[in-house]
Amino acid sequence: MMRTIMTSIAALALAGCATTPAPQAPVASADAPDTMQWLYGSGEAAGASIQAWRNIADYAIARSRERRTPQSVTMGIGGKIAGPASCALGESWKPLAVVFDVDETVILNQGYEYWTTVTGNSFSKESWEKWEKTGASYIRPVPGAVTGIRRLREAGITPVFNTNREFSPEGAARAIAAAGLGEAVHRDTLFLRGDDGVNSGDKDGRRALIAERYCVVALAGDNLGDFADVFNDDARTPLERRELAARGDLAQLWGNGWFVLPNPVYGYSLKGTVEQVFPEGTRWSPETVPSDAPAIMNEGN
Repeated sequence: MMRTIMTSIAALALAGCATTPAPQAPVASADAPDTMQWLYGSGEAAGASIQAWRNIADYAIARSRERRTPQSVTMGIGGKIAGPASCALGESWKPLAVVFDVDETVILNQGYEYWTTVTGNSFSKESWEKWEKTGASYIRPVPGAVTGIRRLREAGITPVFNTNREFSPEGAARAIAAAGLGEAVHRDTLFLRGDDGVNSGDKDGRRALIAERYCVVALAGDNLGDFADVFNDDARTPLERRELAARGDLAQLWGNGWFVLPNPVYGYSLKGTVEQVFPEGTRWSPETVPSDAPAIMNEGN
């Protein structure tokens, strides 16, 4: 009896010393958020990612086989859109590279998103710093990334990673390696926020550093800022941002040097009021007066 009592007292004492209880697993029947169901759990997301990665590798390898001095792809540098430039370097040329964002482009941060879902916590720099340093074994590769990266390396094309991670170059390299994507070397094939001397999520400065060393023939990411900083100007409305990406010369780059990966979970793409997302001419209701003419022809009526 005394042994039982002492054991109980010891257990209570240990319990009292615990400062952070382990998070409880979510109820099996509870649904994950819609966006996470899609990105991390759906076959549709896997198919879209594999499709994008196949196109990335096909495009870059085709460029590497051209019998002429290669040119870099159009990209954001210095706050502007820089057009293609010759990659000549003496009698040869710079090594070919494809520049990738990291999070939700080459790896999926499923462990971190699981934690936010289970605990109800939102993103914070403190928790993200811990994730950067310790979360490598809880990530997964984006479907298609392992094969795509392997194909690029076999063709002599260097994958370069340009990420807004900022706390741990070692952690970022571990995550990339743990996903089966090979080695990433800080300030050579791996660039983090601040590596250009600016504490900003803008990537134009890092793209300039990469372009000094490599002939960048393609860019891939889940956010328009992975291609040019001008897209993420806070003064630009969601529809203005969409128009910039979807019309004119920039629209010709999608699938032709620029490759976007799906991410409905977080980022600059998730902005806009109902009025901004649904402008005049798109606001139907069952009480809408029928018309055979396009809405633009009914203005003023």
